[in-house]
Amino acid sequence: MLTIHAPLAVRLTEDGEPLDGHAAAVEGDRIAAIGPLSELTAAYPSARVRRWPGLLGPGRCAADAAAWLEAAYHPDPREADALGTEPLTGEALTALPMDEVRWGNSARRGLQRLLRQGVTSVVGPFTRPAVRTAVQRSGLAVLPAPRPGVLTVGARADLAVHAPDGPCLATILAGRLLHRRA
Repeated sequence: MLTIHAPLAVRLTEDGEPLDGHAAAVEGDRIAAIGPLSELTAAYPSARVRRWPGLLGPGRCAADAAAWLEAAYHPDPREADALGTEPLTGEALTALPMDEVRWGNSARRGLQRLLRQGVTSVVGPFTRPAVRTAVQRSGLAVLPAPRPGVLTVGARADLAVHAPDGPCLATILAGRLLHRRA
C-alpha cells in the first residue's frame, strides 16, 4: 500500500533545513518519492494520505543501545510499586534475579522507549541472546557504528515525526507505523 506522509515540513537530513509543504511517499518498505505535497498527491491519487502535525525526518540512531538494553533493566509497569518506572542499573540491577526471559522482556520494553524517542537504528553488537533476539524482531536497523540519517528515494522508509516543541509523534520502520503518540 502506498502512503503519503504529509507533515508540516520535511527535513532530509538531521541538520537540514525544513522544506515546508513537502511530503514523503512510502511504498512497502521504501521511500518512493519526496517532494511538494501537491505533486505527490497528483502523482499518486490512490495513495492514503497520513497528515502529521510536525516535522518528518530521518529517525535517530541510538549509539548507546547496547548499554541501554544490556546493562539496564527496564521494569514492567506491574513492577512499578516495587521497582519504580525508570531503568535500573548498578547495584539495583545486580540485586535482581535475571534470567534470559527477564532480559528479553526488559529489552522489549527498552526498545519501546527507544521507538517513542524516534529511534530507527541502533548500534550493536548485542551479546545477550535474549536481547539480540528482541532487537532483531523489533525491525530496528542494527549498525556497526553510528551514522547520520538521510531521507532519499529508494532508501528504507525509516522515519520519525517530531512535534514543533520536540516530542516524537510517530516512528515508522520500513514503512510500518510502530509508534504513534496518543
